[in-house]
Amino acid sequence: MANTSLRGRGGAGSPARRSLSAAARAAAKRTERAGEPVKGVVAGRTLRPEDPPAGAEAPEPDWEAPDWEGPGRPDADADVDRDRTPDAGRDPEETDDPDADRDPEGADDPDADASPARAGAPGRRRGVVCAVLALLVVLGLVAVAVLALEHRDGRAAERARAEAAEAARKAAPVVLSYDHRHLDRDFAAARAHLTGSFRDEYRRTTTSVVAPTARKYRGVVRATVVAPPGGGEPAVSVVSASPDRAVVLLFVNQVTTSTQVSGPRVDLNRVRMTLARTSGGWKVSAVDAL
Repeated sequence: MANTSLRGRGGAGSPARRSLSAAARAAAKRTERAGEPVKGVVAGRTLRPEDPPAGAEAPEPDWEAPDWEGPGRPDADADVDRDRTPDAGRDPEETDDPDADRDPEGADDPDADASPARAGAPGRRRGVVCAVLALLVVLGLVAVAVLALEHRDGRAAERARAEAAEAARKAAPVVLSYDHRHLDRDFAAARAHLTGSFRDEYRRTTTSVVAPTARKYRGVVRATVVAPPGGGEPAVSVVSASPDRAVVLLFVNQVTTSTQVSGPRVDLNRVRMTLARTSGGWKVSAVDAL
C-alpha cells in the first residue's frame, strides 16, 4: 500500500484527491443533517473532523487519498449510496415484470400452455359439428327425395283416377250388353276391354252359357251407365286408385227383351269393376255385381 501523505487544503491535488474531497464534503453535509460525526478511514485510522458551524461548509480533510481500490476506500459510502439506488447499475432494458421473458406470442395465446388433448378439443368439436351437418344434409336430401316421389305418385294417382273412371264408363255398356243376332261381334268387342285371366273367363262363359241361351230365346240386353235426370256426368265413382290399379263403382241399368218375357225388363245393378293399366291402356280385370 502506498504511504499516505497529507497536504494542505490550498495545495493542488491529484484527481483522486479531488474525488476524495468531494466525497468528504457530501459526507459532511449528510452528517450535519443527521447530527452524526463524519467517519473516514485513511491508512487504517478513523478520522472525526469537528462539526462545522451551522451554515458553514465542512472543511476539507488535509490528506492525500491513498491509491487503492475496494470497499475500504474513503468514497465507498458514495458508491454504497449509488448501489442503494433502485436503478443503479441496472440494464435499462431489464424490467421487474415476471412475464418479461415470456414469448409475446405465447402470452397472447390462451392455448399456449394447454395440454395436447385440450389443444385438440376444438378440432374434435369442429369434426363433430361437420359430421352432424353432413348427416342433416343427407337427411334433408332423403326427405326431399321422398316428398318428390310422393308428389309424383300423388299426381300419378290423380291421373289414374280420371283415366280409370273414363275407361270403366266406356267398358261397362260394351261388356254387359249383347244381341243374339250378332253375338260374335258383341263378344269380340267386349273382350277388347278386358285383360288377364278375366278375359279368358269371359270367353268361356259367353261361349258355353250366354250364347246358347241368347240364341234360343232371342235375347237382347242393353246396358247403360246411369246419368242424373237433369243431365251431367254418369254415376261413376272411383273407390281407390294407384298409378297401375283402380277400383270403380258404377250404377248400370240393363234392359232385357226375349221370348221368355212379355215386355222389356229393367234391372238396376250396381257393378264394381277392377281395372289395371296395360300397354294398351286401362283394361277391366274383374267385374262383380253387388
